[in-house]
Amino acid sequence: MAEKIPPRLLLHPVDCLALGFGSGLVPVGPGTAGTVVAIPLYLLLQPLDLTLYLAIVAAAFVAGVYICAHTSRRLGVHDHSGIVWDEIVGYGVTMIAAPAGWAWVAAGFVLFRIFDIVKPWPIRWLDRHVHGGFGIMVDDLLAGLFAAAVLQVGVLFF
Repeated sequence: MAEKIPPRLLLHPVDCLALGFGSGLVPVGPGTAGTVVAIPLYLLLQPLDLTLYLAIVAAAFVAGVYICAHTSRRLGVHDHSGIVWDEIVGYGVTMIAAPAGWAWVAAGFVLFRIFDIVKPWPIRWLDRHVHGGFGIMVDDLLAGLFAAAVLQVGVLFF
């Protein structure tokens, strides 16, 4: 089990982002809590033009490499479970070009959590072999891409 995170870290803006505005502090399922935090952020971005949406998600990924590396160093643990910025960005990736509506929001949530938890190849390989801030971010990026692909297949049939 990962060491408990001191709540005072939320006072630092970079750590606050990495810890999902505090959602990463929940004792059980911080990744799921971080993904829940991603939903209202997605709903704010969802009406944007696809190009702008993609640019914001890409910027959040790039920033996440630094954000996650910073907090990981401060905690002294690589990819501490409380670092959930990667889940927030991963959900944003999942929802690229998703149709509007709560059913799609929920489907994206479930699909992303499945891919993030189960970590099918090559997600698990990346999680184990790529380190640093990029390593923390890249497995969730790929989980988001897998979930987005499944979600878009669902769009074709529903």
